[in-house]
Amino acid sequence: MERENQFIGQSGAFLDAVERTSRAAPMRRPVLVIGERGTGKELIAERLHRLSTRWDEPLVTMNCAALPETLIEAELFGHEAGAFTGATKVRAGRFEEADKGTLFLDELGTLSMAAQERLLRAVEYGEVTRIGSSRPVRVDVRIVAATNEDLPALAAQGRFRSDLLDRLSFEVITLPPLRVREGDIAVLADYFGRRMAAEIGWEAWPGFADHVRQQLEDHQWPGNVRELRNVVERAVYRWDDWDTPIGHVQFDPFESPWKPVSPPRADAVLPDFRDAVAPDARPTAELENVDDLRAAVDEHEKRIVEHALGKHRWNQRQTAKALGLSYDQLRHCIKKHGLADEG
Repeated sequence: MERENQFIGQSGAFLDAVERTSRAAPMRRPVLVIGERGTGKELIAERLHRLSTRWDEPLVTMNCAALPETLIEAELFGHEAGAFTGATKVRAGRFEEADKGTLFLDELGTLSMAAQERLLRAVEYGEVTRIGSSRPVRVDVRIVAATNEDLPALAAQGRFRSDLLDRLSFEVITLPPLRVREGDIAVLADYFGRRMAAEIGWEAWPGFADHVRQQLEDHQWPGNVRELRNVVERAVYRWDDWDTPIGHVQFDPFESPWKPVSPPRADAVLPDFRDAVAPDARPTAELENVDDLRAAVDEHEKRIVEHALGKHRWNQRQTAKALGLSYDQLRHCIKKHGLADEG
């Protein structure tokens, strides 16, 4: 599981998680890695392995959600020839492949109860039994498991074995989402941007325009670092001029005026508009906190013009046409909001 990605960040929450990973690495005990998608759980697993005494032994990865339930046990524990339809020869499972090394189980929360029961025995006794065999095989495996689910809640609901959770949670490393990693968005965006610029042969790195940097900071990043990387790399490769700061970024690659619209489902329940509350009866916090109407309107106008200019690469005639303005009206807006210097 080699990765090009590196640990990039300076926020306290991020550095605490990395420091805890480094302290847990030399231990022989299991580790649970918890975090939203795209937070770097695989990188943490790799760090736990590389800094351990098992660094020169196998690091075997298995995504528990990528296989149907009927094949998970065969993948984990192996099988004998003829154990089931299609098992034409003996196959060692992931536990045997990871002997003396580390086994990384991603998406642990998706394991079936039957697989959890067999995993519990492997963790507790260090033995696995291939499907179709009655003879256990001894293995020396350090388990690192990852999930984006609340395993204690699943255990309370009877959907995850509490005894297995107890044995896997010697150490639990919870990765912070990108939106709470203060200062890391700018650092990561610059890192990914420079790397992409070098990949496509740019002679210099122009950085991002101020309004784009603000957009990156304001986005909630549901996909975390993985989403940030895609957004930044897409913005760089679409920008044509390395002499000017990147002025446009698209967060949703599917956004298009020609995006197909899915037909309504036959069983869809239509909303009852009689119970709807009038929009002006539900003011948002943003509207309630306005104490200077003119300034608020100007700021909203500035953000719209900034975004449109970036989208059209500062081509003012195209931008004016897109906004339904004359060229002179757009020039007035640019001058009014001080965007000429920024552009």
